[in-house]
Amino acid sequence: MKRSSAPAILLACFYIVGLAAIGCTEISGSPTAVLSIQFDSLAAPSVVVGDTLRDTTGTVVRPVVHVFNFKGGEIIPAPVYFLSPDSGITVDSATGIVVADSLRSTPARIIATVGTLQAIQNVDVTLRPDLIEAVNTLDTLQYSLTDSTLNVSTQLQVKLTHGVAPNDSAVKSYIVSFAIVAQSNPQLGVLVNDAGTASVVATTDASGTAGRRIRVHPLFLTSGTADSIVVNATAKYRGVQVNGSPVRLVLLLKPPG
Repeated sequence: MKRSSAPAILLACFYIVGLAAIGCTEISGSPTAVLSIQFDSLAAPSVVVGDTLRDTTGTVVRPVVHVFNFKGGEIIPAPVYFLSPDSGITVDSATGIVVADSLRSTPARIIATVGTLQAIQNVDVTLRPDLIEAVNTLDTLQYSLTDSTLNVSTQLQVKLTHGVAPNDSAVKSYIVSFAIVAQSNPQLGVLVNDAGTASVVATTDASGTAGRRIRVHPLFLTSGTADSIVVNATAKYRGVQVNGSPVRLVLLLKPPG
């Protein structure tokens, strides 16, 4: 999350930076005069149709907005008004609690307003996750002792669906957690995202699929032997594991040929 510094301008301005939305206005000497507002990242990327926005524990969450004066001090309490101009969700004007009523193809906007300032966060609307299954239960990586670029696996993937096959539907924009639960050495493998950064949480794409790769450190292997790393993938709804959780995924490690 980011917040604005006090710019030497007298014009109102508005920013959306990364995952945090920020607005600012003219500088005033009053400690209660609002200089900037900061809209924190939402606790989840999506809200389920017929439900409220929840965090990964299943707790109903409110959008969080911070309001600052010209000295950088936070103004508490600060009157924040919430709304959404988009279909698919309703937002309580006082609390910011979000309720989804219908699917939409693009994210809906949540607008926080303090006086003349506004800041925005986006939220997707998705279906209730009913089942999580493996896309590829077993994968193989032939590691290299000399070329580290070869020591990252393809994605170990799962898919979240709503309903019962063959009429099930993909659950997009939903959080899935991954954890290495078995390996011969705790330093052997680490979960990473596509950019190679350590990451144990992924968000499903439009097809309902989410995955994580494993970066392998062959120095922690017994030389010349095969080994494996076991990963569990878990999704929760309202704090309860989705049917099929945890999904067991296995990466088989093969020595250089």
